[in-house]
Amino acid sequence: MIDLRSDTVTQPTSDMRKAMAAAEVGDDVYGDDPSVNRLQHLAAEMLGFEDALFTSSGTQANLLALMSHCGRGDEYICGQQAHNYKFEAGGAAVLGSIQPQPLANQADGTIALTEVVAAIKPDDIHFARTKLLSLENTIGGKVLPQHYLAEAQQLAFYHGLKIHLDGARIANAAVAQGLKIADIAQHFDSVSVCLSKGLCAPVGSLLLGDEHFIARARRWRKMLGGGMRQVGILAAAAEIALTQQVERLADDHANAQTLAAGLAQIDELAGSVEVHTNMVFANLPAALVPQLLVETLAEQGIRISAAKRLRLVTHNDVTAADVTKVIAAVKQFFAAQPK
Repeated sequence: MIDLRSDTVTQPTSDMRKAMAAAEVGDDVYGDDPSVNRLQHLAAEMLGFEDALFTSSGTQANLLALMSHCGRGDEYICGQQAHNYKFEAGGAAVLGSIQPQPLANQADGTIALTEVVAAIKPDDIHFARTKLLSLENTIGGKVLPQHYLAEAQQLAFYHGLKIHLDGARIANAAVAQGLKIADIAQHFDSVSVCLSKGLCAPVGSLLLGDEHFIARARRWRKMLGGGMRQVGILAAAAEIALTQQVERLADDHANAQTLAAGLAQIDELAGSVEVHTNMVFANLPAALVPQLLVETLAEQGIRISAAKRLRLVTHNDVTAADVTKVIAAVKQFFAAQPK
């Protein structure tokens, strides 16, 4: 199957499978799993932080960050489309008693900093205490500009806020700009990094920050059931994700560009096709039942998710030849539709 539903469907590479089989392990709750410790040290050094924590998922990493920066009755500011607000089951509110203050994302994925300032609550017993600004990069595949991150960092510092990055696809953002991941991470007090999307690890994310922040996060991780034992088996694959898979993301971006160019040649999609890093979007015709496209492509070995807006995601298991096949299949589908 050619699976374009998400880059979360990536299979671990052969090198990852070998490393997992040979991984040296210990009990990570005691802090003596050598593979986990090596991964955390590598990640902290690579991204420019004092410490790092290996977690089971991006959702857990973001929740740990929110709970470590904020206490009960505190507030974090984020975008309406932010993953840690919209797609993580309300964990900050349910488990952390933290109030989200979502603001509209602009067309480029940013949040207007003037709106951020206006949303910061005064020191008054009637209001939640604003403690944190949370951004996401990439968001919907869009890369946040470096100058914007610098301005957001300055804003947070001036107003006494901490600043967190949901960097699930921070490596995509770095590769798209020809930067090191640390060049993006330097603007934040904490960063989460997903290893099981485009970087191909089977499981896991990292949370990075200073030593005191990570100590708090480790305690919350234990409370939330995230203390894992011989998890070095997973950390071995995660290490390869960081050391071998980052630069390769450029291939995914190139394949996405090719896919977008092909889809833009289809009359029914022309004018609505967008491509951002490894994600291609297009508006489907109002009269089309999206499930019909899903089922027709599935018969040809192509998996997609579709509503009124189509999102196709390229990754390590999608080749240039696969992209050519997908373009041809979509063209054939629309050619067969009644005019």
